[in-house]
Order: sequence, then structure tokens, then C-alpha cells
Amino acid sequence: MNAPTAEPIALPTIADVEAAAARIKGVAIRTPLLNFPVLDERLGARVFLKAETLQRTGSFKFRGAYNKISSIPADKKHGGVVAYSSGNHAQGVAHAAALCGVRSVIVMPSDAPKAKRERTKAFGAEVVLYDRDREDRAAIARRVSEERGAILVPPFDDPLIIAGQGTAGREICEDLGALGVKPDMAVIGASGGGLMAGISLALKARVPDIAIHAVEPEGFDDTIRSFKSGQREKNAKMSGTICDALMTDRPGVVTFEINKKLVGQGVVASDTEVGRAVAFAFRELKLVVEPGGAIGLAALLAGKLDVKGKVVIGVLSGGNVDAEMFEKLVAA
Repeated sequence: MNAPTAEPIALPTIADVEAAAARIKGVAIRTPLLNFPVLDERLGARVFLKAETLQRTGSFKFRGAYNKISSIPADKKHGGVVAYSSGNHAQGVAHAAALCGVRSVIVMPSDAPKAKRERTKAFGAEVVLYDRDREDRAAIARRVSEERGAILVPPFDDPLIIAGQGTAGREICEDLGALGVKPDMAVIGASGGGLMAGISLALKARVPDIAIHAVEPEGFDDTIRSFKSGQREKNAKMSGTICDALMTDRPGVVTFEINKKLVGQGVVASDTEVGRAVAFAFRELKLVVEPGGAIGLAALLAGKLDVKGKVVIGVLSGGNVDAEMFEKLVAA
């Protein structure tokens, strides 16, 4: 008897990104694509940074959350939504749910930055805390979903979430096109891989030969190891980096299928390198960026990639950093 074959994974396409762009238009902020002479001179390249720090809720996560929640049929909204997140997805879901008139429950690690927990509650969400090292956040969210009839809004492994994040890549292409500029390379921070998958779909649709690189914290390089092995590899730990937004146990199923085809390579950055990037963004670029949001910039500043003479895209994916952590990093 033949073994049953696995069902094919439903992958989002560039058409889904286009649909998401129409859905979030007038709600999500079209964030600027910034170019700084001081950064270009330092790297010997022309670098464009997508400032998702200026997005609603302070990160790109609002894009995917709103695309997902606004797509829920009216007769399915009665139980609300539930999500799990270290903070940025939490805020994105809470705010998107409020805008859509839907209740939200967010499962957050007890060590999530205080600012992220408080802002999630401020958007009207019910917050359930868990121990990152000992409890399974997905299992807690599933239990809430079953008990309340709430719809799960995953942080990354969902076609609508990925398509929503891809709208940032669509805007990058449009803005560079208006300048008559063709990008050679993109560096994108990776956690579960949703932002990278979405942006890669948009970039590759318009610039097929662009080289895209994942960037991960040292010790949390599950995506890079997965690229090398060809299967989803797991991180050995779930804490131990200042990049709180980039700590997941492994890449997503859907995101990995996209990223292994469109990206397939990456580098790591240490906490020290990330801290220097946060400080550089504040001192030289006058931008507030959280550690996880600065990891792509960290890789560039640390010389992890050869960018001389190239047009490079970076994404400042979030700016939700505790004041105490930020003060420590910029003072170093």
C-alpha cells in the first residue's frame, strides 16, 4: 500500500500581495524609504532603509495583522481573535482587531519588554502571560481559540499575514522605481520568516536577479541552518539575545517554503553588533530602532556582506524598545 501523500502547502503569490495592498490602503501607513549620505559613505554603497519603525504600532506587524483580521467574514468574528507574540505582532493584532471591531486575546512571554506589554493592553487586548522557556505559546493560544471560538492570527505562518507584510516590499519597489533605481541586494531580519517571505515575493516579482540575505541573531540562526540542511531546524534555546522580536523556535512551514527558494542564504549578527547599530541609528540617522529591528543594519555596519558599489535595501522593522534598554545601548 502506498503511503499517503502530504497535502501541498498553500503559498501566497504576488497577486495576494497586490490584494493586501488594496485592503490596507488608507489604513496602514506608507512608510518612507530613506537614504542617508552618512551611511552611504561609510559603506561605499547606496543604501535605502524602509522605516517600518514609523508604521502603526511601531512595526511592520500591523500590515499582516490588518490584512488577516479585515478578511475575516462577519459571521466568524463573534469569538474574536487570539494571537501569540513577544510584542510587535501582539500590538499589531490588538490595534487591527480594535479597528475592525473585534475582541482580541494576546499570549505574551512574561519577559517581553514592558513597553510592548503595556501598549498591547492599551489597544484593548486581554493579555495572557507565559514562561518562554517552559510553556508552549501556540498550545495556549489553541486552547483559548477552542474555549472561546476565537480565530487564531499566527505571527508569520499564514498566507494572509505573509501577503500583508509583502506590501512593504511592494512600496519599496514603487519608490525605487520612481527614482529610476534598481536594487542589487536586500538584507532582512528573520524570526519566523514572515516579513522576509512577503518582501521577497514582492522584490523577486519585480527584480528577479536581486540577492536577498536573511540576518539572524547569534545563537538563533535557525533559518540559516535550515537553508543549509534543506529542512526546518530548531533553536536550542528560547532566550538569551537582546533581539526579543527575533526569538522563535524554528522557521514557519509556509515561510520556509518561500524563503528557501527566494532567499536561501544569510548571516548572523552578535548582540554587540546589534547594539552598535541601534546607537548608530540614533546618533547618525536620528531614528529610534529596537534591537531586532536593527539587525539588518547591524550586518551592514559590521561588514558581514560585500556591498561596495551596490544598491542595498534594508528594513528597520520595528522601534518598540524599552527606555532602559535603549538608554543602555546608545550610551555604550
